[in-house]
Amino acid sequence: MMAAWLAGAVVLAHLAFILFVTFGGVLVLRWPRLAWLHLPAAAWGVAVEWSGWICPLTPLENALRERAGQQAYGGDFVQHYVMPLIYPDGLTRHAQFVLGALVLVLNAAVYAVLWRRRRGRRA
Repeated sequence: MMAAWLAGAVVLAHLAFILFVTFGGVLVLRWPRLAWLHLPAAAWGVAVEWSGWICPLTPLENALRERAGQQAYGGDFVQHYVMPLIYPDGLTRHAQFVLGALVLVLNAAVYAVLWRRRRGRRA
């Protein structure tokens, strides 16, 4: 029972991390020091998508599910939980590249705004 609960907690933590990677730049606009946490997280997110790696949280979740007597799944978190909502046919390498680029462009735009604000304060 505890392993099933922990697997669910890993799913929630994984989702929170993905949301932070994708939209955390907006939080940085309010709390600029958060950039020290967000930039490495965003870099990791882009690297995972572009390289085709599997995030370490996915095997952890699967191991916990198996320990709880549940069935593990193949692929990665995005492929299993997120992509069925966006692309029902599954995750392709092209889709992973697009997702990584989207994260990169969205966060680059947010950091450009932050940089302009800081530059404007110094002038």
